[in-house]
Amino acid sequence: MASGNIETPIAYMPYAIVDIETTGGHATGNGITDISILIHDGKSVIKRFETLINPKQKIPYYIKGLTGINDAMVANAPGFNEIAAEVFEILQGTVFVAHSVNFDYSFIKHALANCGYNLDLKKLCTVRLSRKIFPGLNSYSLGKICNYLDIVIENRHRAGGDAEATAKLFDLLLANDSSGAIEKFLKRNSKENILPPNLPKKDFEKLPDTAGVYYFHDQKGKIVYVGKANNIKKRVSSHFSNNSPSKQKQDFLRAIHGITFEECGNELMSLILESHQIKHLWPAYNRSQKRFEPVYGIVEYHDQRGFRRLGIEKMKRGTSPLIAFSNLTQGFNLIKNATEGFELCPRLTGIATDLTACEEKNCACIGAKKKDVSEYNKRVETAIEALSKNESFIIVEKGRSKDEVALILVDDGIFKRMGYMPGKQFSKEKVETERLEDLPLYRENFNIRQIISSYRNNYPENVLLIEPAAIT
Repeated sequence: MASGNIETPIAYMPYAIVDIETTGGHATGNGITDISILIHDGKSVIKRFETLINPKQKIPYYIKGLTGINDAMVANAPGFNEIAAEVFEILQGTVFVAHSVNFDYSFIKHALANCGYNLDLKKLCTVRLSRKIFPGLNSYSLGKICNYLDIVIENRHRAGGDAEATAKLFDLLLANDSSGAIEKFLKRNSKENILPPNLPKKDFEKLPDTAGVYYFHDQKGKIVYVGKANNIKKRVSSHFSNNSPSKQKQDFLRAIHGITFEECGNELMSLILESHQIKHLWPAYNRSQKRFEPVYGIVEYHDQRGFRRLGIEKMKRGTSPLIAFSNLTQGFNLIKNATEGFELCPRLTGIATDLTACEEKNCACIGAKKKDVSEYNKRVETAIEALSKNESFIIVEKGRSKDEVALILVDDGIFKRMGYMPGKQFSKEKVETERLEDLPLYRENFNIRQIISSYRNNYPENVLLIEPAAIT
C-alpha cells in the first residue's frame, strides 16, 4: 500500500469531501436521499456532517437494493430545503472533492439553486487524481481503487461510508502526490476539473486549434458522438464546461473514455465529413441528423384544363419531387423566382390566390384557349428543366496547410468525392480529372446536398464547372 508524509499542497486550503446517494442518475427529476460532507484541512478530517434526506418522491426499487435506503427510512428525515443553508455554509471557501466529482457537484449545485443558493467552488475529482497518481490500474471505481490501496469501505453505497473511504483515498493521494498534481489540478487554467472522469487528459491536450471533426469514444472504443468545429479544442472544451444536471448530459459525460479527431482545414469539409460520419456510424449521442430528412418538395401536376402546375407538397413515402428542401420559405422562394423568371401564372404556381395580378398582364389562365395552354406548358417545361438542372463542378477550398488545397467533387448534381491535393499538382486553369479520381469516395445524403448548395450560392468564386461524368 502507498504511504508517506502528508503535507498540504496549498497552504490553508480546506477540502470538502462529499458523497451523496440519490433516487436516480441525474439531478433534474431526482432527489438526494443521503449526504455526507467531511471537511479536511490537508492533513486530516476536522469536521463531519451527515444526514438522510427526504427526497419528496418514491425511491426506486433498484436504488433501495443498492443503497439499503427505503421510503420508511427517509419519511421523517428533513427535506433538502431544511438543510440547504447549513450545507451551503459548510461548503463555502472549500475545494469540493468527490469520486466522479461532477456527479455529486451537479446534484448539490442544482438542489441549492432550487433553494436560492449559488454554489461556485473549485473541484477535485479523486477518479482523475487516482489515474494521475496511481497510473495503470484496470479500474478506478471507488471499490476497485480502495481494494488496490487496502482501504476498507464500511457501509458501502451509503454516503457516510463512501465519504470516509474517499477521505482515506484522498489522504493517500496527498501523500503520494510527488508531481504536484493536486496543485496543478486546482490552477485556473487546468482542464482537469471539467473533463469527464474517464477521459485521459492527454487525449484533450492533443486536440488542435484548427477546423475538423472530433469523435468521442466509449470504454470499448466505439464512437458515441461525432462533432465538427472551426476550432476543435475550443469546441470540445465547451462540451465539458457546461455541467448540466440533466440525465442526457450526465450519461454523455460518463460514456466518454477517449477522443480522436480529423483535421479538415476548412468549415465546408468539416460539415460534410460530420454529416457523412453521423449517417455512417449512427453514434448513440448524436440526434439532430439521424432523423433529418427533406420535409417538403416541389411537384408538378396537370389541372382539369390541362395546365401544368407547380406546387409545394409535404414529403410522403414514394413522393418524387423536382427538388426537395427543409422549409416552406425555401420552397416558396424557388417557385416565386421560377414564376417571375419564366413568366408563369402566379395562381397556377400557388404564390397568388386572386385574379388581380393575372388580369393586369392578361395571363394565360384567363379565358385560355387550347393553344394558350400549350404555349404556357412549354414555359413550365423550361422552368422545370431549370429547377431540375444538375451540374458537375469542383469546389476548391483551403487545405490543412498552406501547401495544400481541399477539393469537393459533384458530378451531375451528386456529391461523390472529397479530399486533399498538393497545391502545386492542381491548377484551376487546367483541371486534370485523372488526378481527382484518386480522392476518396463518399456517400451523399440530403444534408450534404444542402450544405454544398448553400456554399455554392455564397461562394461562387470557389466553384469550377466541369463536364458531367468527367470523374467516375
